[in-house]
Amino acid sequence: MERKVKKIVLAYSGGLDTSIILKWLVKKYNAEVIAFVANIGQKEDFRLIEEKAFKTGASKVYIKDLREEFVRDYIFKIIKANAVYESKYLLGTAIARPLIAKHQVEVAKIENADALAHGATGKGNDQVRFELTYKALAPDLKIIAPWRKWEFKGREELINFAIENKIPVPASKEKPYSSDANLFHISYESGILENIEMEPDEDMFTMTKSIDKTPDKPLYISIEFENGVPIGIDGKKMSPVEILEKLNSIGSEYGIGRVDMVENRLVGIKNRGVYETPGGTILHIAHKELESITLDRETMHFKEIIALKYAELVYYGQWFTILRKALDSFIDFTQKYVTGSIKLKLYKGNVMIAGRKSPYSLYNSQLATFEKEEIYNQKDAEGFINLFGLQIKYGQKDLIE
Repeated sequence: MERKVKKIVLAYSGGLDTSIILKWLVKKYNAEVIAFVANIGQKEDFRLIEEKAFKTGASKVYIKDLREEFVRDYIFKIIKANAVYESKYLLGTAIARPLIAKHQVEVAKIENADALAHGATGKGNDQVRFELTYKALAPDLKIIAPWRKWEFKGREELINFAIENKIPVPASKEKPYSSDANLFHISYESGILENIEMEPDEDMFTMTKSIDKTPDKPLYISIEFENGVPIGIDGKKMSPVEILEKLNSIGSEYGIGRVDMVENRLVGIKNRGVYETPGGTILHIAHKELESITLDRETMHFKEIIALKYAELVYYGQWFTILRKALDSFIDFTQKYVTGSIKLKLYKGNVMIAGRKSPYSLYNSQLATFEKEEIYNQKDAEGFINLFGLQIKYGQKDLIE
């Protein structure tokens, strides 16, 4: 028999879904609902969000500024890992969910709540990301996922419910696609984007300029890293948030970081997602390039395997797991000498390498040169190739034809 729920902490954004969910929870459970709002860099008026939450029925509203923690302990970890899902998605939404859920759990413990709620749909990945974090950090709390319980069948009905209940929401029938923003990126999905044959409308994008409106001259910048962590731009030391904000501004101006992809969701559905990740794209490219001169071949190649698994763990919501922490230990060890600077040329949506420098660089110009040198004996290559090709020469005759 389902136990009585008296106090619920809701992960609240003030958008369409969570505004309606707040009202629905109050009506459905006749319970106290506390709204938890995470400031992770979305461009919102948090005073208005707080006001809206109270008007919609919240008994309390917690607003936490998590930007520094978000960049330092979450975004920079996936940058160090070079984690990209299906070669395109830089995990901007996925990496935010465990952080939000973690602090939501902390509020629930402070308030002695007996349930946690979120606004993720039953078709998406976020439900998994939220709930795996809940299970890891607060396994005894009840989980309420309204999208899997209520009577509404889609966003159209949600908008009608909002109108009937006088709930102010940013979505409308004229602009039905969903978006999610934070300091790392903004994502767009559903609505008109469900037609994968159509190009997104240019006026949908809010974080980057279209290519035809970007400057006609390239911009050169230099990003400094220490142990794989970004520490400054153009010789100026900056905090994690300052670095990402600065690179977002620069990347936006040059149209960098747009992605349009059909991805494989964890639940088995193919879904179209459109993303803008300007600063993150620049950091990802710069970090990989610095690793190319500071990691040996075998470590770098194995780390590429790790990067695929790390991206899956983040995408699947398995952040608070032993495996992720173990991979972090490996990654952190590899970053011991990933220190130096990468010069980049930004132009018309492209990020090009313009220079590399590290006190721990493994690049040796004397070895690499085709000019006269005294280190490498080219005659040695013959024996190497004979041994390397031994099995091919004598062991695969019947298999290769």
